[in-house]
Amino acid sequence: MSLLVLNKKNDFRGIGGKAKNLLRLESLKINIPKWMVISEEVVTAQLPADISVENADAVFQQLEIPENILCEIKDFVKQFEGNTTFAVRSSCLDEDGKQFSFAGQFKSFLHVSVEDLEEKIKAVWQSAVSERVIHYRLENNLPVQFGMAVIIQEMVESEISGVAFGIDPVSGDADKKIISALWGLGEGIVSGALDADNFILSNQGVEVQLASKTQGYFKNNKNNGIEKRSIEKENQNIRCLSDEQVRFIAQLLEQLETEMGAPQDIEFAFRKNEFFLLQTRPVTTTTKGDAEYTLWDNSNIIESYPGVTTPLTFSFILKMYESVYRQFVQILGVRSSEIEKHHSIFANTLGLIRGRVYYNLLNWYKMLAMLPGYSLNAQFMEEMMGVKERFVLKEKMEMGKGWAWLRSFWMILNMIKLHWNLKKDRKKFTGKVEQILSNYNKINFNELTAQEIIEKYHRLEEELLLEWKAPLVNDFFAMIWFGLLRKLTNKYCPELPNIQNDLLCGSQDIISTQPIHQTIEIANAINSDPKAKQFFKEKTPGVIGKGLEQGMFPKIKLKIDEYIKKFGERCVGELKLETISYAQNPVLFIGIIQSYVTQEIFKNKSSENIEETLREKAEARMAEILKGKPLRRFWFNFVKSQARDLVSNRENLRYERTRAFGTVRKMMTALGDVWAKAGKLENARDVFYMELSEILTGDKVFKSSMKNKINKRKKEFKIYKKQPIPSERFFTYGNNFEDKYIYSKDKIQKTEGDLKGIGCCPGVVTGQVRIVMNPNEVKSVEGDILLTTSTDPGWVTLFPTASAIIVERGSLLSHSAIVSREMGIPCIVSVTGLLRTLKTGDWIEMNGSTGEIKIIDI
Repeated sequence: MSLLVLNKKNDFRGIGGKAKNLLRLESLKINIPKWMVISEEVVTAQLPADISVENADAVFQQLEIPENILCEIKDFVKQFEGNTTFAVRSSCLDEDGKQFSFAGQFKSFLHVSVEDLEEKIKAVWQSAVSERVIHYRLENNLPVQFGMAVIIQEMVESEISGVAFGIDPVSGDADKKIISALWGLGEGIVSGALDADNFILSNQGVEVQLASKTQGYFKNNKNNGIEKRSIEKENQNIRCLSDEQVRFIAQLLEQLETEMGAPQDIEFAFRKNEFFLLQTRPVTTTTKGDAEYTLWDNSNIIESYPGVTTPLTFSFILKMYESVYRQFVQILGVRSSEIEKHHSIFANTLGLIRGRVYYNLLNWYKMLAMLPGYSLNAQFMEEMMGVKERFVLKEKMEMGKGWAWLRSFWMILNMIKLHWNLKKDRKKFTGKVEQILSNYNKINFNELTAQEIIEKYHRLEEELLLEWKAPLVNDFFAMIWFGLLRKLTNKYCPELPNIQNDLLCGSQDIISTQPIHQTIEIANAINSDPKAKQFFKEKTPGVIGKGLEQGMFPKIKLKIDEYIKKFGERCVGELKLETISYAQNPVLFIGIIQSYVTQEIFKNKSSENIEETLREKAEARMAEILKGKPLRRFWFNFVKSQARDLVSNRENLRYERTRAFGTVRKMMTALGDVWAKAGKLENARDVFYMELSEILTGDKVFKSSMKNKINKRKKEFKIYKKQPIPSERFFTYGNNFEDKYIYSKDKIQKTEGDLKGIGCCPGVVTGQVRIVMNPNEVKSVEGDILLTTSTDPGWVTLFPTASAIIVERGSLLSHSAIVSREMGIPCIVSVTGLLRTLKTGDWIEMNGSTGEIKIIDI
């Protein structure tokens, strides 16, 4: 048979599902862009007999395109104009099946120039043996296949693009058809980056949901990719598909379902009013069968694990979460036998999706359903634990009411005892942490063998990492008492919805404020010494560090050393093991000190008593409201004192976690160095692309193809960093992480009109906004209002250059909230839809007291 199929005269075996579909569409007289396909035999003819999962990646890197195939490709592209670009797509034998679509698993490339076709064809071949695809096959009990056909197809420079489904892909309702479309090329709708018009067809007619289509993707002027452009104002709020076009697409969906034997998921385009069908495949039926509806959310955990997180960190925290929440439910009255029965729930509380950490809310809900109180009053338990969406569970989790009453009684007694002993237990825990970590800090892990480091890790796990009772109990009671405080303030003072936050301000014992005090103290010391000030302003952080090591400015060096000793692990991404901390590289902290000196941040704003003033005003207001009501006032003050103590200690105990993680970071960094010196790793930092279970195997893990696995993961995670960020909240059925799910906005709270969040530091500011996603991107926002998704201690260098700070995620105890009050910069956190609504250059008025944000049309 011919290895290259251009027309229906050839044998069609080995061309894959997508190519067969294209041939079938042509036979149905449906208009599709011109195309060709390279048979899988071009690949299989070059494969050795001993190819396996372990060596496939290396084998595929050696594949070449035969000369006769290159000639056929040249003949194909001759028929197009010089500025035409192409799509290069996979066409695997079992791709786009009814149950398993492989969507997003294999590589596809759009807008490929003629010059780049050869490179992209090889990249598509390589994706057939990526770790992600192999894992997907094994997870779904599909055979491993090494053949891969490749389609080359003309890119249609469309004015309108869209997707359509022959049934409702979410509910599975066969009586509905869903059509989504927008102006420009299809990248905006497929990736979920842009809002699109929706047309929902049912027996009741057509429901039209218009989107504000302010931007679209179009081919760039260099003809080597696409760019986002503004849509003309007159087209932004009108429908992009006519009634006739909607009817045509609906009729096509019916025709395709009849011909293909299943409802179809299609991509389409209109160029100069000419319709093109770009792709069709069966709607994946994961809503049926055994796959459970699962909700994924990173709205809180993103502060701890921002951006892409490496496999080592994720596998480590997954184990820590499993241990911690086993302890938690046991404290709340769940028996050990029940915990073991549902061990998979605790082992999968998190997910790593395109390299980003998410909560698996289905399993969190299952844990909640196991608690004794859930059987008695599910609604109360859900409200108390902050559950926003109820799940329909396939298995019975809760116990019978008789057992629930008895166990709830014992749980209440146990909780009273735990609360009574909490201060003593916290003191005991922090003392234990200090003793254990001080012993480990004396160890030079770089002088140990790999096996000795692993043994030290096992000991730290047993001694500390898996024993986290006091912080758990404190967190639980902090949630309860803060919830009670919020309920009381809402009842007594509804006109000030954030007053409970002000009541907790000014707690000088919160450890998060101490690094800022000490950093400003160091900056003041430098400012008071003209020579030191000049040195810090003119030299690079590296030169400054060397100068300090050689004896320059000893008093300043002593202060920096004291800071590093106490807060060396408090840095950007402090809970990610791959992060290089200040303790590991003090020059990073010197860079922060230098920015304080350069920007003249010498004054400690806390001396202006901002937090104390906020608290005193709030207390005075509550005292006025409760005047003449001694019992209510006594109860309110008691709740307030409990909340303040527990919330303060919650933050302090979490810092102990940062210190413990810092010790693990040192161990793993040293382990990477040892293995790199022994030639087992190409680079010492490759250790962070191993999983914890692999590392704990020791040297023998390298007897398998560990280096190949690491290289695959590094390539994949490099791609994740470049991909659009998945939605902060989305659903899947099982572990089907196709683009249509992870970029879906169905579970995102809609925002209308002006925005609102939690006011953290008072002040009204009007100005332009500047969106910054990484504190290392810019050195100053030049007086603009800083907008971002979340912050950690590394952001502090940018804060003084901003007129105000607004953060999409976070709470009263978020880093941005605490630091803004210390610096006296108006701040709002927890603003739903912030970055979806605003863009750099927009004008707003923000009120740091009320949390209100007004959008100003200029």
